[in-house]
Amino acid sequence: MPTLARVKERAEEQSTCMTTDQQTTIRTLANDLHRLNQSVMKAVDAGVSVEIVRSARHHGGDGNWGDLLIPIIVAGRN
Repeated sequence: MPTLARVKERAEEQSTCMTTDQQTTIRTLANDLHRLNQSVMKAVDAGVSVEIVRSARHHGGDGNWGDLLIPIIVAGRN
């Protein structure tokens, strides 16, 4: 099975255990990440290197957490 199809299938399986609000939030996150990936590709095509690194970890107080990210940009060679 192709990797992308398996990722989508896994995400759908996991979302069945989530509330409607959680599913909506995850869809928003997925859309934002897609836009981030597009922006990274545009930056690379414009001649810079981009590395996304974890800058911190946000803890929600009830055991949930998420990584916060920052870009490291390296100017391209001219």
